[in-house]
Amino acid sequence: MRALVCKKYGPPESHAIVDWDDPEPGDYDIAFDVKAAALNFADILSMAGQYQVKAPLPFIAGNEAAGIVTAVGRNVTRFKPGDRVIGALRGGGFAEKSIVPEVAALAAPAELGFEQAAAYSVAYGTGYHALKQNARLQDGETVLVLGAAGGVGYAAVELAKAMGATVIAAASSQEKLDFVAHAGADEFIDYSNQPLKETVKSLTDGRGVDVVYDPVGGDLAEQALRATAWHGRFIVVGFASGTIPKFPANLALLKEASITGTWFGTWAERHPEEMRANFEELASMIAAGTIRPREPTTFAFDDCAEAFRVITERRVLGKVALQMA
Repeated sequence: MRALVCKKYGPPESHAIVDWDDPEPGDYDIAFDVKAAALNFADILSMAGQYQVKAPLPFIAGNEAAGIVTAVGRNVTRFKPGDRVIGALRGGGFAEKSIVPEVAALAAPAELGFEQAAAYSVAYGTGYHALKQNARLQDGETVLVLGAAGGVGYAAVELAKAMGATVIAAASSQEKLDFVAHAGADEFIDYSNQPLKETVKSLTDGRGVDVVYDPVGGDLAEQALRATAWHGRFIVVGFASGTIPKFPANLALLKEASITGTWFGTWAERHPEEMRANFEELASMIAAGTIRPREPTTFAFDDCAEAFRVITERRVLGKVALQMA
């Protein structure tokens, strides 16, 4: 098979597509032909050796992919050859073939094409876990989503609306805000031209927001924490800005606010039954039309360097996927 193999740590363009051995499934694994694989900022960090868990060399990056099951291990019960599957992977997605443990495999919703399915699991899985289990979002509360035009941000806007919240979408340009308007946000902030904290306070009549969903980090994080209401919940999702914020602890004390991290992949490994229950609820939302995952921006596998560039240069709207066939 062909695969994007990382033989040394470095930026995405330093890695090459090469011929590689097909992976062999174990007794609890599912083998599948990869039809599409989605790109995430975490993949860039992993390839550079900067992710929370450093992958040993050589390795194939790619944490989410969709395709058709070709073989299953003898202890697999939920899938059979020919099924459409989404792999919530720990690497291995940027290849023509992959394997996934059955516990981390999802049935691809019939309403989604392969590119949509590949780009769906991390963004919507992260967003739903963050808002449901970590933020304990309630109907009628207000949510501020930073980086709202990115993959996880767009999903969080759509999910928060589906859960009954008022949503303030924040992004770095009017073009990005126009894009995220399709997700149903109620209010919009262009934080390249508007002060974040003051604008949030104005939009909430001085009260602040109940929940902040932050996949960006950097200088925006402290401003957003200062814009929370009493007992506000600040959800740390990632650091797309490249800078990990350092919060003054008194900001949490003065509002009895909480700061909670969301690491979806590790939570899913520790709580597979809850993870699958979340995705069953998400599948029901898709079937009902309550949420509508967008088609990602798609590149051919051979154009993967350009696909990564739109992420590193922060030009991406929504998600990016590779067509592997």
